[in-house]
Amino acid sequence: MASDVTIFTSKYCPYCIRALHFLRGQKDIKIKEIPVDSGKDVRQEMMRLSGQRTVPQIWIGEQHVGGCDELMALNRNGALKKLLAEQDS
Repeated sequence: MASDVTIFTSKYCPYCIRALHFLRGQKDIKIKEIPVDSGKDVRQEMMRLSGQRTVPQIWIGEQHVGGCDELMALNRNGALKKLLAEQDS
């Protein structure tokens, strides 16, 4: 079963591109990308859900993990693998 990841992105954001590239390189991850460039309402919804103004904003399942730096930190310390595995159960 694939882990569900939702990521709010912006087209030219290097952190968004890095996070997407990283996530797409992982196995068994289903990514739902939501571009905030498509309208003010989308960015407002991202801000409401995350409490943050910047992109990317990433959720694994229902858990908000933050942005690209937080995603990479989770990967470095092994917590990302555990979090993704929890989504599969």
